[in-house]
Amino acid sequence: MLGISSTLLAASVLTDSAIEHYRGSFANPAMFVPPVVSSLLILSNANGSADTRKAAQLLAGTVGTAGLTFHLYNIGKRPGGYGWLNFFYAAPFGAPAALSLAAVLAFAAGGIETSQDMLGLPIGQALGGIVSIGLAGTVVEVALLHFRGAFQDPFMWLPVSLPPVASLLMAKAALVPGSAEWLTRGWLWTTALLGIGGVGFHAYGVSRNMGGWGNWSQNLLNGPPLPAPPAFSALALAGIASLDLMEARRR
Repeated sequence: MLGISSTLLAASVLTDSAIEHYRGSFANPAMFVPPVVSSLLILSNANGSADTRKAAQLLAGTVGTAGLTFHLYNIGKRPGGYGWLNFFYAAPFGAPAALSLAAVLAFAAGGIETSQDMLGLPIGQALGGIVSIGLAGTVVEVALLHFRGAFQDPFMWLPVSLPPVASLLMAKAALVPGSAEWLTRGWLWTTALLGIGGVGFHAYGVSRNMGGWGNWSQNLLNGPPLPAPPAFSALALAGIASLDLMEARRR
């Protein structure tokens, strides 16, 4: 399940960064890096040797961290600096972190058989904390973009209301393993379904642009991003895997 969540998150980064950077005409050669590195991570997850997987994970983690720094620098150098307008319309500041998260999930998936600890904690609890932070960061990113869209559709409130609860429940499960686990698991599955449903809502949003899907080459670039919602599904699956690991440790 961790391997699937890592691959799904990397696929989200691959398609989203490819579309967004194509929209930016790949003005900076570094914009080619995220699609290439996320592709390498997906391939290594599917059929790579242990050394290949570790190299891809290290590369993806490094590129994700560097991308986060670069996006923040890009926002700061625009007229007005770190103001709301630039956070709305500049490069999404938190997006590159998804690649680092995908690398961490792949690392955990490959290390379960050899180590039951991660970051000095039982691996299930450590992953639970990471998933909680990842969900919270994704919610912040979505909140900014949906606020920019004026929450014109009532369903736009769902990804800023359901996943925050999942993040809090995941944090509690990581701190106090076994507490209200059934509720946490159920809320994570709901969040996973929300990610799948979000693709449908975004596809509908694309169709509402002038020309609809008949003008897909333009509307895919300017409409709501189709690859973004599955990030919630990927993190929710990782959260469920962390609960399974915590339960296995108590046996």
